[in-house]
Amino acid sequence: MYEEKVTLVNEIGLHARPASIFIREAVKHGCDINVEKDGRVYNAKSIMSVLSMSAGKGEEITIKAQGEGEQEAVKSLVDLIENELTNY
Repeated sequence: MYEEKVTLVNEIGLHARPASIFIREAVKHGCDINVEKDGRVYNAKSIMSVLSMSAGKGEEITIKAQGEGEQEAVKSLVDLIENELTNY
């Protein structure tokens, strides 16, 4: 298992469009990917799960992956949050 913590920096967090972009990236990877926030675990490949997380700007989440390509998967999602979702 590989994991990294990341702080959401975009204005609306992982809601609506940013959540769908996040999920599209997550499903590209064959490993299992979860996001942890406030002690609860959410499926990173499920729109309902990610939206129910209610992750807003300034909140820290932990992205965890297990399986083939786990490190690459986590790093790509962290990069997405830190660099590509900043305009939302």
